[in-house]
Amino acid sequence: MTIRGVHDLGGLPAGPVELEEHDYALWEKRVDALLVLLTRRGMMKVDELRRNIESLGREAYDSMSYYERWIYAITQTLIQRGVVTVDELGRKIEEVKARDGTG
Repeated sequence: MTIRGVHDLGGLPAGPVELEEHDYALWEKRVDALLVLLTRRGMMKVDELRRNIESLGREAYDSMSYYERWIYAITQTLIQRGVVTVDELGRKIEEVKARDGTG
């Protein structure tokens, strides 16, 4: 028996496809650039990106945008590879929030 993942829409209605080009937000461009840099430097494989995106539960997958899924998967891969720890990431997030006044 094959279990269909939340990401696997093959044969199911997925809604309309947006054919228009749109401007990307700065953070989306940065996520794309980060993935390119990490893969070119051998710090990440696209298969790892896909595996971590596919590991998202239905609620998380459905509530995230395309690039939100990417940054989640990049983060998970870097943690899994030991490039960054959860504690280091948490400290940096708090530092940025404090600097930007969002925390």
